[in-house]
Amino acid sequence: MRGILCFFIFIAVVGVGLSRDLGKSFTKPSESSAVVKAAAPERPVVSASASSGRTVRLEGDSRGHFQVDARIDGRSIDLIVDTGASLVVINESAAARLGIFPRPSDYVGRSQTANGESKFAPVRLSRIEVNGITVYDVQAAVKPDAMLRTNLLGMSFLSRVKWSYDRGRLVLEQ
Repeated sequence: MRGILCFFIFIAVVGVGLSRDLGKSFTKPSESSAVVKAAAPERPVVSASASSGRTVRLEGDSRGHFQVDARIDGRSIDLIVDTGASLVVINESAAARLGIFPRPSDYVGRSQTANGESKFAPVRLSRIEVNGITVYDVQAAVKPDAMLRTNLLGMSFLSRVKWSYDRGRLVLEQ
């Protein structure tokens, strides 16, 4: 029940949009990471730390969103980092690419957003990898394509890595 309540809160935050005030809540990342320039200006800048090899530094896009090309169970899926999302949330199209095909009876979760109530199918993802940072056995939700255009990298992943925000950069460490 607590998990469902948390998910309702997440959906409300998603309905309003991504917060632009992330910097007030996070610590400063270490200055030892080197930045590698991204090829496309709308994509995040990713870097690797010379010491650990498990640091990812993301630059916000023109709207301040942090986009990642993650590998979920070995398949490439684009996600937007959403610290207000309780779970990783993927739409049915992305789920199908992962071999996940929820039946109508699997949509037992309910969430309330600014756009109204919607259903989701709770799932577990074996592995999510973001540029060398890997988290196993991740709780997630599948939502109908009509209810979710952009896949979200939420707290069911983020709470299991160290992350910080400073001056427009989001740093993930493991």
